[in-house]
Amino acid sequence: MKKIFSLSAILLLLSGFCMTLRADDNGINSPFSRYGMGLLSRQGQGFNTGMAGLAYGMRDGRELNFKNPASYTAIDSLTFLFDAGVTLQNGNFDAGNVSSNIKDATFDYVSMGFRLNRFFGMSLGVMPFSNVGYEIATAGDIFDAGSMGEVYPTNSYSGSGGTHQLYGGVAFAPVRPLSIGVNVSYFWGVMEHYAINSYSDSQTQSLSRAYTTDIRTYKLDFGLQYQQRLGRRHSLTFGAVYGLGHDIPSKSYFINQRLSGSSVLAGDTIVARKAWSLPHTFGAGLAWTYKERLRVGVDYAYERWSAATMPTLSQDAQGALTYMPSSADYSDCQKITVGLEYVPDPTGLRWRNRIRYRAGFSFSDSYTKIRGASGPKSYLATVGVSLPIINLHSNRSFLNAALQFERVNPTVAGQLKETYLRLSLGVSFNERWFMKWKVK
Repeated sequence: MKKIFSLSAILLLLSGFCMTLRADDNGINSPFSRYGMGLLSRQGQGFNTGMAGLAYGMRDGRELNFKNPASYTAIDSLTFLFDAGVTLQNGNFDAGNVSSNIKDATFDYVSMGFRLNRFFGMSLGVMPFSNVGYEIATAGDIFDAGSMGEVYPTNSYSGSGGTHQLYGGVAFAPVRPLSIGVNVSYFWGVMEHYAINSYSDSQTQSLSRAYTTDIRTYKLDFGLQYQQRLGRRHSLTFGAVYGLGHDIPSKSYFINQRLSGSSVLAGDTIVARKAWSLPHTFGAGLAWTYKERLRVGVDYAYERWSAATMPTLSQDAQGALTYMPSSADYSDCQKITVGLEYVPDPTGLRWRNRIRYRAGFSFSDSYTKIRGASGPKSYLATVGVSLPIINLHSNRSFLNAALQFERVNPTVAGQLKETYLRLSLGVSFNERWFMKWKVK
């Protein structure tokens, strides 16, 4: 138990580190993160990153599956699992004749899991939920200011921050084929967006607008798995998940200022209360296993963002500004994922026979609208391997590596196209900490 408490303390320290993360640290440089809560994290773990995030029907005692908490009862009663991962990313952005390239890195997750007894399993972890990070500058229309000559306007937009979740999950297996589970998360984050209209003439007053939110709330996710053996060589696992949608009792601020140089000439602040909410989410998946060597699965996810809200600025006929909850810029989104894993011989004596090979593909649409139109669609293809780490005690720990290629295509002509190439690296330790040795 001392080891569990020690690693739990590490998780708390890591969550404190995550609370200080800014956009400069989160590896996000996409203008699409301007909208909603930003870019939603993929939340993949070491075993499924190479399978495009396939998770709902995946059940194996050698891996942690955060996306379906019902999987925790598959963990062996003698072992303790520890899993962590990072991603290195190369992004290309193309908008007509303008293109750019950005390289960065992101923290993906850290988690642990163990069995409480023969009926219960448990997991703890911390990971990002969404990320905001962008800087955009555009030139406005040049105008003649009389004796001061031509004035060149510049519109600058920037954003930073994101949201994270620290979760604790437990699963219960009342009968052998069935398992149910729940993740209870502390959900938090700071998101900041800035829009500045400045001019080449220092005597022309500029306008600065800031949108800030500090979120503190909870998140609940429920899971179910039912595994059916089909003879001695085959098994089929059905998984289902549900995420509870609810209002977030946080304040959002709109700060409007008129500036002359660095001096504030006038300004006002509008507060929106309970303007954010989380959506109801649903998912289901099916996974087929053959002789513990081949796993093939498919997942479907649906997120009801159209019923969720975010603070939105509007102006009435008299010119008065309001900052109120609105769902006008959200839309429901769906995701389909297929993936497979193959290992030549999971109990073989030769190291190369225990390497796990993975591949996957997913398609998803956006949960946000852009100027009233549907957001971009994402196409993700992945390959990966899981390399056994030589260990004299258990020989069940792995180094996970996955290569991901993602294409983000807009639905409106002329919008930004994004292409990403990612290398995800993770380490999964599976140790027999709870084995009692007998001395004869």
